[in-house]
Amino acid sequence: MPHELIRPGEVWLVGAGPGDPDLLTRKAEKLIRSADVIFHDALVGRGVLDLALPGTRLVSVGKRSGRHSKDQKSINELLVEAARGRERVVRLKGGDPSIFGRSGEELAFLAEHAIRGRVCPGVTAASAAAASAGVSLTLRGLSRRLELITAHARAGEKLDLNWTKIADSEATLAVYMGKAAARSVSRNLLAVGCLGSTPVLVVENASLPTERLFSTRLDLLPLAVRTAIGDGPAILLIGEAVRPVTLVSGYAEEVTRCA
Repeated sequence: MPHELIRPGEVWLVGAGPGDPDLLTRKAEKLIRSADVIFHDALVGRGVLDLALPGTRLVSVGKRSGRHSKDQKSINELLVEAARGRERVVRLKGGDPSIFGRSGEELAFLAEHAIRGRVCPGVTAASAAAASAGVSLTLRGLSRRLELITAHARAGEKLDLNWTKIADSEATLAVYMGKAAARSVSRNLLAVGCLGSTPVLVVENASLPTERLFSTRLDLLPLAVRTAIGDGPAILLIGEAVRPVTLVSGYAEEVTRCA
């Protein structure tokens, strides 16, 4: 693969998608195969990293909830150092770099150091989770809006969101990194008037062979997550659009229901 796609001293923030290498964009694959060095997150799967050419440096800067190998400042500095060394740099992020991927922080830091940063979007977890379950994130006449939030708070801080604004019976709510915050999400949404019977689809390891799908309701969400979900990252899809009866034939039997 010719290197011209990435100029020496340039940094590309590349979306690795939800994990399945087949869900990479064609451009993402080309960029991965053009890099001299790839700084990748912990959630980027081996199948994606295996697309890199022999000799490419693979540097884990893995950040997962509660387990950070590099802080953001250190990652920023690594990107600048590699770019100043005239390397072709890929910063590989799970999902889409601009959806809870801190792309804005990294791009701003690069710009401050006169380094060109560019972005290649990726398939986000909410899209992959809905596709696996055979449901739609929006539904004409029922769910007119999609809201994406992250349930991850900084260390020592509680989850502080405008729950009244978020609660909307005509929206689908996608909660990223929602497993640990399932109890808080359920309690706060119920407190501002959401019905306990509101459908919730929990998807762990979306798009991977180890994927699990679990259908429940808002008032039973904490119990469902505690008993049915393992150690993998999970996304919560909340709203009428993911009601179990809408699951297409062939997928419905794969979804464990809790009612």
